[in-house]
Amino acid sequence: MKKFLRFCVLACCCTYTFIAAAQVPVLNSYPSARAVILLDFDGHNVEGTSWNYNGPINCAAATLDAAQITEIVNRVAEDYRPFNINITTDPARYTAAPQLQRMRVIITPTHQWYGSSAGGVGFVGSFSWGDDSPAFVFSALLNNNVKNIAEAISHEAGHTLGLYHQSQYDGNCNKVTDYNAGVGDGEIGWAPIMGVGYYRNFTLWHNGANSHGCTNYQSDLAIITSSANGFGYRVDDHGGTFTAATVTNFNAGQFKINGVIERTGDQDYIRFTLPVGGNFKLDAVPYNVGSGNAGSDLDMQVTLYGGSQQVLDVYNPGALLNSLVDTTLNAGTYYLKVEGRGNQYAPAYASLGSYALEARIATSGNPLPLRTLELSGTLRGDRHQLNWIIDADEAITNLVLEASSDGRSFQTLANLATGDRSYGYRPPVAGTVLYRLNVTFDNGRQYYSNVISIRQDGSEAAPKLVSNTWTGDALKVNSPGRYDYQLLDYSGRLVARGQLTNGLNTLNIHTATSGLYIIRFTDGTNQWTDKLLKP
Repeated sequence: MKKFLRFCVLACCCTYTFIAAAQVPVLNSYPSARAVILLDFDGHNVEGTSWNYNGPINCAAATLDAAQITEIVNRVAEDYRPFNINITTDPARYTAAPQLQRMRVIITPTHQWYGSSAGGVGFVGSFSWGDDSPAFVFSALLNNNVKNIAEAISHEAGHTLGLYHQSQYDGNCNKVTDYNAGVGDGEIGWAPIMGVGYYRNFTLWHNGANSHGCTNYQSDLAIITSSANGFGYRVDDHGGTFTAATVTNFNAGQFKINGVIERTGDQDYIRFTLPVGGNFKLDAVPYNVGSGNAGSDLDMQVTLYGGSQQVLDVYNPGALLNSLVDTTLNAGTYYLKVEGRGNQYAPAYASLGSYALEARIATSGNPLPLRTLELSGTLRGDRHQLNWIIDADEAITNLVLEASSDGRSFQTLANLATGDRSYGYRPPVAGTVLYRLNVTFDNGRQYYSNVISIRQDGSEAAPKLVSNTWTGDALKVNSPGRYDYQLLDYSGRLVARGQLTNGLNTLNIHTATSGLYIIRFTDGTNQWTDKLLKP
């Protein structure tokens, strides 16, 4: 039996202004799904539901334009992408859906009937009540901010699917806040959808302590896909083994393929063949609605395998949600494995969502002349010092150092002399900068080095991994001074500890097995954390 007083709210965070409303575009995220969440932007009169204890509620249309509505729908759709449910703006889809598998979320400036302390409200479990009791998101109280409205919609719809708040507790099991606000910054800054996601880019479903106690763990994914709601996950779109890999072919030197990571632990395998060797580039990008992978729910990791199923390299930039492959390959068969991973802020539990792969190959018919092209770098005060090794048969004709703020768009930083093997400069602004070398040889072939990142916050330096992929026993760390380090496996077990000195440090660690690791650096006052993978 439903409980009329069992409802949850999401606090609002803004003052409000008004703009003119626009016609609502008809959008569907997964038209084949029977279960439906209707996002209702054009006003609705609510009568005869569990909310009408004081009579009818006449909800005005949201004062949003078509572009804002489209972004909101796309953000919410990505939150619900793993599931067999359609996020729609089409009322006909809602009417046609099974009565026990549908929910209307009304996005409206009309909040006076409820008050001004909440960004939204919804009854827990009402998705399957069958009485058309909606959830509400109060757009004016959220200042018509598209991200905040989208976060509130996913949150309130989550309540209707049976979810309570993801909360925060201290070490003594005292509740700190009903809303877990997450941790971190940048595009990997994370928060639970059922906490408060207004202030983080990477908002996900979570398995954590809910509002009913520090030991009452709530698995959002399990509850959403439970029999109570009548729908589960989407059907897996790409095989999860080498033998079941999706086969794709190059057309005019490129291929494109899309996919969805639907479940925790899902791995999508893609097989491709190169008839001749060359420079292979792959952009692996999670769905997003703008720069910095805004609105993404997937922290991508891509593993490249050879034809004998041996690991060639693992690509997972620590501060980015997308991955970039740029390497040289000989003719043959290769495999890609795409999966969702956690990062220094977010657990891997619900790193789920859609992605696109776009590959390009610049072919050559002869053996590759390049043996080593390795870039390294360190922060020295407020200067970035870069060094590199190039070992090749051919002569260098052009050497360019490139920089990027997002790992996708690189720009020329310096045109270097072909004999240069180092470069130092002071960036104009603090922040994280990613670097790579672009090298052309006298036979016309062009290659890119590994990508490294150097982070500078304007006040302090910190040790940095040369690469987030760790092969062999030697782990390389650039350090601006003396720092203590601890290396832990992902279960928290201490693997190694020691002290770094100024410059490039090589840590020889013989006991580490394949897996994901965390390394912590400290100067006695501050602490920095990074992740790395040992294939």
